[in-house]
Amino acid sequence: MARPVWSGVITFGLVTVPVRMYAATEDHTTHFRQLQRGTNDRVRNKRVNERTGKDVEYDDIVKGYEIADGEYVTVEREELAEIAPGKSQVIDVSGFVEAAQIDPVHYVRAYYLSPSGDQYGKPYELLRAALAESGMTGIATFVMHSKEYLVALRAGDEALTLHTLHWADEVRDPREELPVLPAHERSGSKELKTARQLIESMSTAFRPQDYTDTYEDRVRALVEAKAKGEEITPEEGPPEATNVVDLSEALNRSIERARSGKRETRRETKDKGRSSRRKGPALAELSKEELYQRATEQGVKGRSKMSREQLLDALGGSRKAA
Repeated sequence: MARPVWSGVITFGLVTVPVRMYAATEDHTTHFRQLQRGTNDRVRNKRVNERTGKDVEYDDIVKGYEIADGEYVTVEREELAEIAPGKSQVIDVSGFVEAAQIDPVHYVRAYYLSPSGDQYGKPYELLRAALAESGMTGIATFVMHSKEYLVALRAGDEALTLHTLHWADEVRDPREELPVLPAHERSGSKELKTARQLIESMSTAFRPQDYTDTYEDRVRALVEAKAKGEEITPEEGPPEATNVVDLSEALNRSIERARSGKRETRRETKDKGRSSRRKGPALAELSKEELYQRATEQGVKGRSKMSREQLLDALGGSRKAA
């Protein structure tokens, strides 16, 4: 069972709910150690005084803020904790907004909240149910590990979820940061209507379990292959950009492909009854990325080293296309 990363209370109005906070996600990235090239010798990072070259113990390190060249104000960890003694234990809900008002660019990390004990279950569930039925999101602030966070409090199906948010001054303005931004597309243009049709034809329900980290699969396959002394075939590069002249044709062909894929999926679903695997368009029409996804789902061995044609053959697509 997960361990709480923070405990305190939620306050909204005059209601206070003691809660514990748990990480809602976990990292599945393959982690590498640093080695000196040509050896199995580990390379470690050390805390070293840059003037003397001597090691520095962790307890002898303080935080320093540079106010002038080479001149610092030092701050102890205890001093940072003392400036927000109460707030460090309170998720203070200041108001409720519609979830759609929060631009996803503000979201940082997700956590689950649980009541601190059975006796607090009633007010906890009351808040969760009220948020769920209203469709609103609570906006709050709290302090964790000597840092204040802006957060969004939402109702999940089973538990309250808390999302840390970027502060307004942390989010960059695309008009100031991006070197190229085209003028807005004219409403009602032929290309815009076709693009909307494409989006509608590709509409689907979001099922996170339908997607896997194919790059992480390839990293692990790379490690396994190198351990066996096998050669690795580089992946194909990205497709070429669509020419403006061919844009309308590409959109129309995409719509037909998406629609034919849905028709084939419906036929396969009908043929296989309650089969939960979605087939989509014909294998011969799929990109290498899509073929690799199918190969991952079916457990095709050696898929990370296969070309598109090899993946197609391994999945039986070349015979069907012939």
